[in-house]
Amino acid sequence: MTDRRTQLAENLARVEERISAACAAAGRRREEVTLIVVTKTYPASDVRILSELGVRHVAENRDQDAAPKAAECSDLPLTWHFVGQLQTNKVRSVVNYAGLVHSIDRNRLVTALSTAAVKAGRGGVAGGEIGCLVQVALDAESGGRGERGGVAPDGVAALADEIAKAEGLRPAGLMTVAPLVGPYAGRPRAAFDRLMEIATDLRAAHPAANMVSAGMSADLEDAVAAGATHVRVGSAVLGVRPRLG
Repeated sequence: MTDRRTQLAENLARVEERISAACAAAGRRREEVTLIVVTKTYPASDVRILSELGVRHVAENRDQDAAPKAAECSDLPLTWHFVGQLQTNKVRSVVNYAGLVHSIDRNRLVTALSTAAVKAGRGGVAGGEIGCLVQVALDAESGGRGERGGVAPDGVAALADEIAKAEGLRPAGLMTVAPLVGPYAGRPRAAFDRLMEIATDLRAAHPAANMVSAGMSADLEDAVAAGATHVRVGSAVLGVRPRLG
């Protein structure tokens, strides 16, 4: 365990240096960017070490992994982010631990999540509304969805309006994954610049929806340069993930 703690501390320090350097290069303050450590496939023991090292935001992309891990770590001062594609049959579980969901991409999901949030007592001062980020698919045609989930840019405003009307939820901002196909394939900086344009439009309608979740281990510098407020880093902190199955 000591070896693992040392390894995570060193990795975390390297990522911190990267974020700090990217902020300096962009003329931004370090505190403008929040690091979310994506802990998928890694055990609760790693989450506990990360918490001891000062990490306050962790993310998962599969409820079947996230739910027991969050329960095991419920004593820690952590905010849990759900970043994977979310099926409506998982929302009742997700609302029990997630502070934010980054992958909202259809009205049906908003409705299901709202219903589950209300039943779980999320909303108002007591349970805290669930922050919802619209996932933007920069590889999607007008009115379509992306290969990795997400709504086309022209669908963002209407979906954010649905979130704003939904009990137990609040529009928190936007999320994207640098696309593998389409006009932005291989161009993460251009993709993140486009996301920031969409984010500016969103804030005009929903001023509090100011989160921009973009950038991962390979492209976090591009995201910081573009103006992202949150970066989602997994392998650079935890190491290369073991193959599943």
